[in-house]
Amino acid sequence: MTDTAKKPIDEGTESRTQQVLRDIVSGNAILSVLAVVLALLVSAILIAATDKEVQAAAAYFFSRPFDTVAAIWNSVAGAYSALFQGAIYNFRRPGFADGIKPLMETLTFATPLIAAGLGVAIGFRVGLFNIGGRGQMLVAAAAAGWVAFGVPMPFPIHLIVAVIAGLVAGAIWGGIAGLLKARTGANEVIVTIMLNYVGLYLVSYLLRTKGLLQAPGSNNPKSPAMLPTAIFPPLFGPQYPLHWGFILAILATIVCWYLINRSSLGFQFRAVGENSNAARVAGINVKNVYVYAMLISGALVGLAGVAQVLGTVTSGFSEGIDAGIGFDAITVALLGRSRPVGVFFAGILFGALKAGGYSMQAGQGVPIDIILVVQSLIVLFIAAPPLVRAIFRLPKPGAAPRKLAVAEPTAMVSE
Repeated sequence: MTDTAKKPIDEGTESRTQQVLRDIVSGNAILSVLAVVLALLVSAILIAATDKEVQAAAAYFFSRPFDTVAAIWNSVAGAYSALFQGAIYNFRRPGFADGIKPLMETLTFATPLIAAGLGVAIGFRVGLFNIGGRGQMLVAAAAAGWVAFGVPMPFPIHLIVAVIAGLVAGAIWGGIAGLLKARTGANEVIVTIMLNYVGLYLVSYLLRTKGLLQAPGSNNPKSPAMLPTAIFPPLFGPQYPLHWGFILAILATIVCWYLINRSSLGFQFRAVGENSNAARVAGINVKNVYVYAMLISGALVGLAGVAQVLGTVTSGFSEGIDAGIGFDAITVALLGRSRPVGVFFAGILFGALKAGGYSMQAGQGVPIDIILVVQSLIVLFIAAPPLVRAIFRLPKPGAAPRKLAVAEPTAMVSE
């Protein structure tokens, strides 16, 4: 007489394709994508809950439930359709050239976000939390702006010098925090927060002082217009807002990728970020690494300020030139997992949210604050990977595949 017993399949029998798929679904990239999906789903609930037509239909839900379902669908679909048409392509505009304008606006918004996000990501890779983006952007914008309107030169030398001035100013402002961290052990979070205020009030003073940054003959805290020789040229013609600053953002992404993954300095960055004590024992000068990292981080964040003053607000800038980008860059770096390519696409996503948010508000009456809710939820889900894995039932990184039981014949002797 025979019976069957169950024997687990060995882990080694998993195919190569299954291993690749397991690595994908347990990796950081899929967690970032799912965090965005969850944020959009929760925001859809908020959009529906605040819609007046949904509220009116919900009052008689039990007598006509499909009216409420239809109202919810119209509210959410209309809002996200407006978001898409305001960020990617507007099907209502005649011709492809006009329809693609929202994408150009998205990339314009994304340009400073990518640059600043890369700067924050460099700090993260070294274990430093650079939240001084606002001060670094303001100081860089002031330096680039002063060269752009106050030092006439021929094109393109004028533009190049203005960009370099902004990068150097941002690097110096970020390097202050790195130097204090290296030499005195000062906490970079506190130092960069304080430098935000120093940079803000310094630039505010310069904009209110005649002969410095204030426009001649004006009592408003605003600079003169940038000279045409120091402005980023349009990338695809004057009908689109996208300028050559976006090309600089792409180049910065490539340089950061090479720096982190292919250079010896990038190896030191990663080693210090993983374990500074072990890196010190291995012979790496950790103090110098902190200074170099904050110099590069400040320069990249400064590039965001340069993109603002030479590509977006060319008619003159005020102390609000940073537009909150310094803090949004932290979210961009988190969503991009501090990897240059991830930061690049995260910057484009946040640029799309900014560009489409205005369209969503104008077309559907959805408050622009919903976009802030989406960004906040993205940070929440990014900060809680176990929650995302639990919701979507994803395997943990490095987890062994579940063993399957198969029948195996077993001899049994009957009495």
